Amino acid sequence: MRGTLPKCLLPTAYCLLLLTSPATAAVDEPQDYRLDHFRAEVPATLKGATVITTAEAERLWRGREAVFIDVLPRPPKPANLPSGTIWRESERENIPGSIWLPNVGFGVLQPVMESYFRQGLSEATGGDSNRPILFYCLERCWMSWNAAKRALALGYRKVLWYPEGTDGWSRRGLPLERRTPLGSGQ
Repeated sequence: MRGTLPKCLLPTAYCLLLLTSPATAAVDEPQDYRLDHFRAEVPATLKGATVITTAEAERLWRGREAVFIDVLPRPPKPANLPSGTIWRESERENIPGSIWLPNVGFGVLQPVMESYFRQGLSEATGGDSNRPILFYCLERCWMSWNAAKRALALGYRKVLWYPEGTDGWSRRGLPLERRTPLGSGQ
């Protein structure tokens, strides 16, 4: 269960050092979106959303009980590549059946990306704002936290946030599949 500290098998002094180190320090939930340093410790909560573990995500996935949305960013093709340069898109493996909406987890979205996010969520949920929708990215990634918060602001009522993302999923030995972004998620 998230938030429960594991029993330490080391001498007490080492346990205290490990449990109070900056790497395991609690992160407060901000009032607004995270605007920078997206690969950092995340809070244990998201007001209005349900935070889930890998075991809970697997159960939802196997039961097809939620729409899974991957929000990992995707760098755009550089505009001024020299002639003859070969550009290879970065590949992404995500949870099978997911929809990949890249670049929608930034703290501020341009209107075109805001529209892309709204359209993607509407397509993914069939326009049903009560359909459970699960957001993820990578572990220690604020993109999924921001996207889930943004979905709540858009009126989605059953928002799930999976902070372990594909890192936690793959550690459990669960399958991943290559995906391409929905529409024009540049």
